[in-house]
Amino acid sequence: MGTDCSSCASAAACGTGNAAQAPLAHTQVLQRRRRWLQLSFFAVFLLAPALNLLRFDLNETQLWVLGFRWSLGIDAFVRGEATAAQTAWSIVWRGILPVLSLVIGFLAVAYHYGRLYCGWLCPHFSLVETLNDLLHRATGKLSVWDKSPTPRPGRSADKRWWPVFLAACLVFGFVWAITLLTYLLPPAEIWGNLVHGTLSPNQARFLGVGTLVFTLEFTLARHLFCRYGCAVGLFQSLAWMANPKAMVVSFTRSRARECKTCEVMPTSRSKTLSAETPRAQPHPLGQRPVPSGSACDHACPMRLNPRNIKRMMFACVQCGQCLDACDATQTDQGRTPTLEWKVGLDAVRETLRQKREGIH
Repeated sequence: MGTDCSSCASAAACGTGNAAQAPLAHTQVLQRRRRWLQLSFFAVFLLAPALNLLRFDLNETQLWVLGFRWSLGIDAFVRGEATAAQTAWSIVWRGILPVLSLVIGFLAVAYHYGRLYCGWLCPHFSLVETLNDLLHRATGKLSVWDKSPTPRPGRSADKRWWPVFLAACLVFGFVWAITLLTYLLPPAEIWGNLVHGTLSPNQARFLGVGTLVFTLEFTLARHLFCRYGCAVGLFQSLAWMANPKAMVVSFTRSRARECKTCEVMPTSRSKTLSAETPRAQPHPLGQRPVPSGSACDHACPMRLNPRNIKRMMFACVQCGQCLDACDATQTDQGRTPTLEWKVGLDAVRETLRQKREGIH
């Protein structure tokens, strides 16, 4: 039984018929590592409250970190067991310094590599990619707001996937709501109350409203949230834009003509191409054909155009799916990719070249 690789953004690079014979391309290896990191971090996100890795217990007014109670020493001061100076130092040492260190370290990574957390770890973005695939199976589009279909090899829209997509949005919305609640109240209490039907009115309201809000967000606005509504992503992008040496996706514009023969799925990489595949269909008079030369555009889960300049890629999450798609289609034609990551002085040269050529 063959494996359906059409859901993978790197499908263009992994022909199921040749997977055993041909070694994986570097971009494919990166995508596999990224998927494993996403899955691992998603599991940590769900299990962290239950394992006391990170949560704030409102019942006890107690912060838990890595299985230990984390205190600023204020209670000891109230009980008369610590002086004002000792309490002040405890607040600085156990509160201010750790927070500053985490923020500075996080922004330092973003300053050099952009929204790396978003594309490689963020649980929300993992769901964005998963729901993109389910919606694409139902409509041929990655968002309900897309005006035209996004080609994927060997796949045509099937309305029977609509219930699956909507059910997934609802389930993930509930999981998101109850997980966030367990970050604030003991997980054993929440799950116990849920199973026995003894949720308090406030707990029930939180789960109901949270599930509704997250379900609507996953259904209608998951891309919009990532691009415009997420403060974590926004500050990463601002730090990245401030560094001219930061890692960017560079496009070799001198070879732009080669993109005209770019395919969403190179024929030699696909075992079979269904007659229902968008690029295999004839296009009736007056109907816009599927665009060529845009495998990287179709691969981008953030609905960006990777060949654009840096300031137009503000929401880029550095997932590398555009590089994978470019590598696949160009390699199939005996050429090297026209997209690649550049960092340091190479990134500066790319920015200067764009200014010199007057690219807007």
